Amino acid sequence: MRLEGRKALVTGGASGIGAAIAARLAAEGAEVWIGDVDAEGAERVAGEINGHALRLDVTEIESARAAVAETGALDVLVNNAGTDEFGFFTYTTPEQWQRVIGINLVGTMSCTHAALPGMQEARYGRILSISSEAGRVGSKGSAAYSAAKAGIVGFTKAIARENARYGITANAIAPGPIETPLLMGAKEFGEIGERVIETMRSSTQLGRLGQPEEVAAAAAFLVSDDASYVTGETLGVSGGLGMV
Repeated sequence: MRLEGRKALVTGGASGIGAAIAARLAAEGAEVWIGDVDAEGAERVAGEINGHALRLDVTEIESARAAVAETGALDVLVNNAGTDEFGFFTYTTPEQWQRVIGINLVGTMSCTHAALPGMQEARYGRILSISSEAGRVGSKGSAAYSAAKAGIVGFTKAIARENARYGITANAIAPGPIETPLLMGAKEFGEIGERVIETMRSSTQLGRLGQPEEVAAAAAFLVSDDASYVTGETLGVSGGLGMV
């Protein structure tokens, strides 16, 4: 029960990694709010973990501020909301780039901007953002996604430097290929999608896809006081894919 008495907001918590993180934080004693544009999915997950659901569009700063205000005194922010639109860069459009960067990177910035004043006043906070190994090594067919996730790594370091004096830590997780609806959705592209998934699987040292619960275990550590001396770091949860 490392998080007993803490209030946490998990963005994009209606499915996949976000839902797993919400469940793990609740199991560790946190009072969890699940924010998602999929309000029905957020309600379902909230019901499963005895948490709270709210509609949150991370690309809108007012929506982010309203979500943070609804939680009261927020202790933990998990910036998990994300998306990708697969396509080799030459065949993508500026509209696609804007959507992918808007949700992944601008969404992380919006929610962090909304949460920081309260955390600074309380002189305590844990900010965790879900990046990706794509942001550290690049991913074919996901140039905008790779750029956005790389941006999260740099943003996390800046927030860690600016807010250490307030007792706030900021860290990121870089998942590798995790068996989520987002990744498995590549199968919609037929043989090329199957090859993308297989290439990701074979690029790991452990030779398998990860599970959302494995990312959630790392998340629970980084937002707990067990990680009180860890800030500005990006932890790979990727079966060794991102080793350099």
